[in-house]
Amino acid sequence: MSMKTLNLIGAGRVGQTLAHLWHARQVFCVQQVLTRSAASAQGACHFIGAGAPATALHAMAPADVWMLAVPDAAIAQAAADLTAHARDTQWAPAVVFHCSGALTAAHMAPLSALGWQVASAHCILSFATPAGAVQQFPGTACALEGDAQACSLLHAAFSDIGAHCFAVASEDKVLYHAAAVLATNFLPVLQALAERAWQATGVPDALIPSLRTSLLSNAVANINRLGPQGALTGPAARGDVAAITRQADVVRQWDPQAGAAYEALSTLALRMANASKDTIATTATTR
Repeated sequence: MSMKTLNLIGAGRVGQTLAHLWHARQVFCVQQVLTRSAASAQGACHFIGAGAPATALHAMAPADVWMLAVPDAAIAQAAADLTAHARDTQWAPAVVFHCSGALTAAHMAPLSALGWQVASAHCILSFATPAGAVQQFPGTACALEGDAQACSLLHAAFSDIGAHCFAVASEDKVLYHAAAVLATNFLPVLQALAERAWQATGVPDALIPSLRTSLLSNAVANINRLGPQGALTGPAARGDVAAITRQADVVRQWDPQAGAAYEALSTLALRMANASKDTIATTATTR
């Protein structure tokens, strides 16, 4: 049985990573890649190890599966363009998906109206570089949403390259993606604030990289070993509301937005600490 063909519209870090893995594992036959320029398309094909650069949508051949590997803001337009071309050329319906974490398959509704199977597939992985993401991909969680036939095909395709797939309802995608943002995107922001505060209080610049490495490494190790509640330390873990209030006031004077973030995060930390104490108390009384 021949492999299904795959076309890419857009080929950033996510598109290149997935297409490379699918080609290497012989899951899909990567056929054509369309990007903003011939040079970038050629570069993507070189990294993927397969496919031919396309100069325009009208120069692309039909495929069994289409990946819209474009930024979120460009998904609807890419779908509209593909719809117009598919209608003009009377292509048979195919499977099309995008990789946005927050947007649903409904953003490709014009293709769905033509009988195409539409879906979204979001991998919970930081695609810092395609080469790095290829190495880190095995074991990655992948959320699927959309038409059943498309999701079934993608479940098999992602599983073949080592992903752990699960279904997310369309109405839950924004909260689902916000959770991924909370888990990854804000850590650099908090670290940058901490380092600015250290610098403002006279901590030598030469010491900051070692503080960064040791504190982050220990925090991650504790979370992995004990879970978030067990790894919580500091004033909130002790229930020291007075210390939290003093620190929040000082941080707010230094940077009002940082102070508001400190206060909000401390409130959540206290809630977590109280929940942990309630769990311990309940466990003790049921023994």
